[in-house]
Amino acid sequence: MLEALHSRKKAQLLLGLLLGFLFGFLLQKGGVSRYDVIVGQLLLVDFTVLKIMLSAVVVGMTGIYAMKGSGWIELHPKPGSVGASLVGGLIFGVGFAVLGYCPGTVAAAAGQGSLDALAGGVAGILVGSGLFASLYPRLEKGILHWGDFGEITFPRLLKVNPWAVIIPLVGAILLLFLWMESAGL
Repeated sequence: MLEALHSRKKAQLLLGLLLGFLFGFLLQKGGVSRYDVIVGQLLLVDFTVLKIMLSAVVVGMTGIYAMKGSGWIELHPKPGSVGASLVGGLIFGVGFAVLGYCPGTVAAAAGQGSLDALAGGVAGILVGSGLFASLYPRLEKGILHWGDFGEITFPRLLKVNPWAVIIPLVGAILLLFLWMESAGL
């Protein structure tokens, strides 16, 4: 079904741009482009970010595996490693700690006119990306492959049908949502 789109590069770019605008719009409407909401999540007093992220997990994993089951897509997980996760986590964490935004929320906040996100966030993304690109040859020969765990997914790791992981996880997330609502979180 998606072969026609796969061969049309300009249509892919346009679709990516439109979905990016939709994603930013939804982040902004969800309130997670506001600095105080993100800091509230970090202080464990505002769980808006957690609710949106877990909603994205539910929609994403069910959608991806439904499309895979329908034969619309093939999955090609990227290999991972402990070292790459550490480097990525450090870069993400430093940016988050300094500015209070993650890459998605900084783009949404900049799009809504937040000057701290526009000046600090965009500059931070450019500086951080440039620094990583310049250090990549050394990192790639060393730490990025430390603790390599390959192209593993939880269903492959557990040797079960993906739905045996998805259905209980969706159930657990929905129960967490119900508990959070009843607790006023």
